[in-house]
Amino acid sequence: MKPENFPKEIRPFIIPQHEGELIYRCLGCGQQYGIDKLLYTCPDCAQVLLIYDLNFEGLKKIPGEIWRKIFDYRKMLTIPALKGIYLYHEFIGPVIPLDSVIYLGEGHTPIVEANDFLQQKAGVRFYFKNDGQNPSASFKDRGMASALSYIHFLVQKGSVSDVLAICASTGDTSAAAALYASYLQPHVKSAVLLPHKKVTPQQLSQPLGSGASVFEIPGVFDDCMKVVEALSEKYNVALLNSKNAWRILGQESYSYEIAQSFEYDMENKVVVVPIGNAGNITAVISGFLRFYETGIITSLPKILGVQSQHANPVYRYYLEPDAGKRKFRPVIVKSSVAQAAMIGNPVSMPRVIHLVDAYNRMSDRQNVFFVEVSEQSIMDWELLANRNGHIACTHGGESLAGLVEARKQKIVGNNDVAVVDSTAHALKFSGFQEMYFEKSFPAEFEIVPDPALMNAPVYVHPKDLLKVPAPGKPLQGAEFDYFVERISEEVATRLSLKKVLKA
Repeated sequence: MKPENFPKEIRPFIIPQHEGELIYRCLGCGQQYGIDKLLYTCPDCAQVLLIYDLNFEGLKKIPGEIWRKIFDYRKMLTIPALKGIYLYHEFIGPVIPLDSVIYLGEGHTPIVEANDFLQQKAGVRFYFKNDGQNPSASFKDRGMASALSYIHFLVQKGSVSDVLAICASTGDTSAAAALYASYLQPHVKSAVLLPHKKVTPQQLSQPLGSGASVFEIPGVFDDCMKVVEALSEKYNVALLNSKNAWRILGQESYSYEIAQSFEYDMENKVVVVPIGNAGNITAVISGFLRFYETGIITSLPKILGVQSQHANPVYRYYLEPDAGKRKFRPVIVKSSVAQAAMIGNPVSMPRVIHLVDAYNRMSDRQNVFFVEVSEQSIMDWELLANRNGHIACTHGGESLAGLVEARKQKIVGNNDVAVVDSTAHALKFSGFQEMYFEKSFPAEFEIVPDPALMNAPVYVHPKDLLKVPAPGKPLQGAEFDYFVERISEEVATRLSLKKVLKA
């Protein structure tokens, strides 16, 4: 659809016109810095940064009703730069020209309502948002589309050249970073650091396939992160972890899409996200706040952050009810099926503290909650979800387990409707499903498979069937007919099928 065919009142806004003035703002000392250079921490106090638009007040001059029409009609455009997360250009990257935007198909992932059985089992009406249907099969593509679009803009301006983008990862970040960096070859190359033997084979194959330099090091993600931080401080590299505030901006699109999917009605809604490096929950909170401040939504949904008992520093921090007595303490993580959440010292923790306070204050009540769940419940709920039509990863299982726990604690009410984040595609973590079905989980995971959820292939070869087909050696004639007859009989017996009565 062409802009001239849109309603008159929104035609001036369909192609983004807002001139943003973005700055980095330190959450520690409050200092502000220009965005002409890539910054990850405050040069004065080393605290993390968030990106703010000094012209944000201008967005408030457009009524919320008009904004809703702008976004709804903008979805009809065929302009590639506005088909992904930059549909919300004014809120994500208003300094980035459309010809700098990298669009690889990210964003606008489906929200799928759970079937009646699963909703009754969970005790609440809920939907999965399948972020595993992003290009690299995880939500990380949202942040990378933002971070790499900005780097692309700097390259086009001549501000940077021969960029080496680097990140630490438990798998998904590296896949997304390598994919988006590869699109900008030869101007951008990528390198990733992974904890040795702590990444699934499927995830490891992704950055390798995208041509990244991949380094495995001893330890866990937190150790990789320290190495990457040291590299970003001493060498000319672009850090692509969620310490990069541009990543947070891109991931805010998750909130905007949820709002749009529910016709901008966030009353009695609950958004459930797993917590790893705390970048995603930071982005989700920030995104809803921006839409609320501009009147696009008129109520703020409840936010529920979920952590495994094996990696729960954020949950532990908020166990103390008195904000004045809270003290953040990193934890030593244990093995978790939610590998991306297996982080004991999340770099975005200062952002969480800052934004949770702002969100609760804006809501006039506590509206952000945290729960912890067992590894057993993560696997059981993931498998149950996927037996009922979903493609949830282990982190989707973690989120669903957290929703069920929150329902038990009455954090989630009878009339609430939840959106559960499945951050990646189930196939990335199929190895954990295999261990569950084969009863081969190492003891440190503390998972005992439920026979009702186990499954395995059955090899069908009746003993009396002496001749069977093989590659390059097909059966023919009566031998093939007998093969089909005996195999079909055996399958029918195992499935307890009844023969069709012929008239």
